Amino acid sequence: MKLKISFVAIALLVAINVFSQNTYVFLGSYNRDKTAESIQVYQLDTINGKLSKITSAKNIVNPSYLTLSPNGKYLYACTDTKTPNAGSVSSFEFNPENKTLTFLNSQRSGGENPVYVSVHKSGKWLVNGNYTEGSVSVHPLLENGKIDSIAQNFQYMDGSIHKERQARSHIHSTVFSPQNDYLFMPDLGADKIRCYRFDETQKQPLVETDHPFLKTDLEAGPRHFTFHPNQKYGYCIEEMAGAISVYQYQNGVLTKIQRINTHPDKITEGFESSDIHISPDGKFLYATNRGKENNIAIFSIDENGLLKNIGYQSTLGKHPRIFAIDESGKFLVASNVITGNVVVFKRNSKTGLLKKIGKEVKMENVSCIQIKQI
Repeated sequence: MKLKISFVAIALLVAINVFSQNTYVFLGSYNRDKTAESIQVYQLDTINGKLSKITSAKNIVNPSYLTLSPNGKYLYACTDTKTPNAGSVSSFEFNPENKTLTFLNSQRSGGENPVYVSVHKSGKWLVNGNYTEGSVSVHPLLENGKIDSIAQNFQYMDGSIHKERQARSHIHSTVFSPQNDYLFMPDLGADKIRCYRFDETQKQPLVETDHPFLKTDLEAGPRHFTFHPNQKYGYCIEEMAGAISVYQYQNGVLTKIQRINTHPDKITEGFESSDIHISPDGKFLYATNRGKENNIAIFSIDENGLLKNIGYQSTLGKHPRIFAIDESGKFLVASNVITGNVVVFKRNSKTGLLKKIGKEVKMENVSCIQIKQI
């Protein structure tokens, strides 16, 4: 009996160790120096939260936002971000065994200042949003991971009431629905969440719907969007208003049921809310606040999808832009652009609260984090 228990214990330890060594953290940045490592890859030890650098990529201008293919074999980036008269999306092959990140190709993004890129669950389509020119582009993905030329591009001209920030459309994210049959695009400039049906069998997969957009509150500045794991609710963080709008979701239609601040009521201006994610168990929502606050707002999620604020956690740096939660739900990793530091927090699964763990990683102008178990 003791021998049998020992074998079980050893097997469990091996499994835990393998899991911890197969989780990778990908960092993007604003970096115009082509000699610098503008994309970096780390292993995340999911036992102690330690980050260990394994590879990087150079000769890339401003890979500000990253995403991965469903199988984790390919990395896609918004490149030439914030570069006048430019904008591209680029692909890389990631080989964890050889510890390499190899550039494959680039394509024009279809608009200036690409800020967000998503991959369809089939691994055959890439969609990117261009902020400055307010457009969305769809690219086919080839079997070797390379990006094909643009199959579709839509540009929008309408704005909203803020004269400086909303003179025209500014697409800030491109998010697939839980079933990957719709695409939602928060438009900061127009105070709208745009929507298309996504038909992956067509050469031009974006199909107009009877509900092409949902109007948000004026001067909300909708930015990023995420769906609850139960697929019944959607959550949009509003950069300009410093708020989160909660929606019921069904068959491509959003119905607002709540709006709640991401900041304490005593703060009345200077909002720069940024990113939003939900824990894998669906019990907690996290949202970053930049500007004066530089923190992560923490919310519990009720069974009816409504949010309740339960606290704030400093990101221990300035200007947190993008953060990510690992697939086990044990860790949240945050990036601070201005101070150039990446901080790992251990997440309490019962309370939802965060606690710094391990040693920080330094990376100049770090802007994006993605985590993938491969």
